[in-house]
Amino acid sequence: MTIKKSLVLGVVAALGVSVSVATADVDPNLPSYERVSGISGNLSSVGSDTLNNLMTLWAEEFAKFYPNVNIQIQGAGTSTAPPALTEGTSNFGPMSRPMRDSEQRAFEERHGYPATLVPVAIDMIAVYVNKDNPVEGLTMQQVDAVFSATRTCGYDRDINTWGDAGMTGGWANRDITIFGRNAVSGTYGFFKEVALCGGDFRSTVNEQPGSSAVVRGVEQTLGGIGYSGIGYRTSGVRVVPLNGFEATADNAATGDYPLARFLYVAANQHPENGWNPLEREFFRMVLSREGQEVVNRDGYVTLSAAAAERFRTEFNLD
Repeated sequence: MTIKKSLVLGVVAALGVSVSVATADVDPNLPSYERVSGISGNLSSVGSDTLNNLMTLWAEEFAKFYPNVNIQIQGAGTSTAPPALTEGTSNFGPMSRPMRDSEQRAFEERHGYPATLVPVAIDMIAVYVNKDNPVEGLTMQQVDAVFSATRTCGYDRDINTWGDAGMTGGWANRDITIFGRNAVSGTYGFFKEVALCGGDFRSTVNEQPGSSAVVRGVEQTLGGIGYSGIGYRTSGVRVVPLNGFEATADNAATGDYPLARFLYVAANQHPENGWNPLEREFFRMVLSREGQEVVNRDGYVTLSAAAAERFRTEFNLD
């Protein structure tokens, strides 16, 4: 398996299973969700801004099956999920990265067992430019040279203008204005690790509190560039091909697109008592055909039936 593919599928190996992911749209072999009796009450979700809209759409889908369930959703950033879950102030912790060792340690110290992270979808981090920017593509080394102060990925010079990135004519001397997320974001951490090879961001990055704000900044700035989830694409921006691969579902599923990642929802599954019934049914719906149709509708990459089945088995959701 290539390094690129391991970024996408490494979590599967960590779970001790071998699965594929859907290459496009929704796997027709995914099972339909079947309503059960006795489900009502309140749920809360605190965590990833990237997953905020997806959680909202899942909540709406869940309400079709269970009108007496109310789900409150707060999307302030991935780093807010583990403490909320640890303190018991939320049922769900949407995360755009795995938990850090320190976050799991804090949860275990409080509860005596680790938090459960269920993979729920595949995201692509897109590098966005203004819709009127004709750049044909960038290499990952060039991306690092644009966003980082360290160039740990090995590019031989900083990229400060679009001419430095190989553009000519009126674009050659146009300065690059950089937009990105703040440090509380899992997207920030993922991009730092993968696109910057663990290096440091430039101090000139215009840090934004949310994914949509990054895209808006690029929309409003002709020479702008920024990174954000693929689900936040608008008509005012273009997604730049990376290493010659466009940000498509097929390229994410095969691992050819270099900025693909699993999205997770963390929760508190007791090792002996099992799931709270409300939480269990929510996850079962998310891993069903209806749940993955929501994933597809929101612009993310769906799990295959094989992946969903193994996750249901692994996390005691059958």
